[in-house]
Amino acid sequence: MTSPVTREVPVTVRVFAQRFSSTPRGARLARRLAVLQLDRWGVPYDSETSETAALLVAELAANAVTHGRVPGRDCELTLSYTPGLLLRIDVSDTRDERRPAPAAPGPLDEGGRGLLLVEVLASRWAVLDRVPVGKTVRAELDLSPGSARTRPGGS
Repeated sequence: MTSPVTREVPVTVRVFAQRFSSTPRGARLARRLAVLQLDRWGVPYDSETSETAALLVAELAANAVTHGRVPGRDCELTLSYTPGLLLRIDVSDTRDERRPAPAAPGPLDEGGRGLLLVEVLASRWAVLDRVPVGKTVRAELDLSPGSARTRPGGS
């Protein structure tokens, strides 16, 4: 008896990784490179996916250069794109003792809303250990039609 042959659709995952300086200029460059790379992969500049990714990269990169900066050490942006399924954005820095967590800022606070924005825009996000040193903040966007976005904790 022979087993039935099942054909699976091949999945191509595209990956882009780039280090950038731990400066505001480096964070801006990370955002610009992200939308440029997405456009090269067929995600147009003015699409919802591109605009959401730009906001997520901008926030995560700004946090990395502001709160995760170690003088003389770079940050890193990694994009993993599976067309029609998932866009994963990883921003890594070399400071592991400062872990980001969303907090409710007061009405007069000038900052502290960035991770709330990430929580709303991303399907999921997490903070991961980076080997050998540091941390990676990951945000994922589900791209499949009808996919429900979930927040950390499954809500």
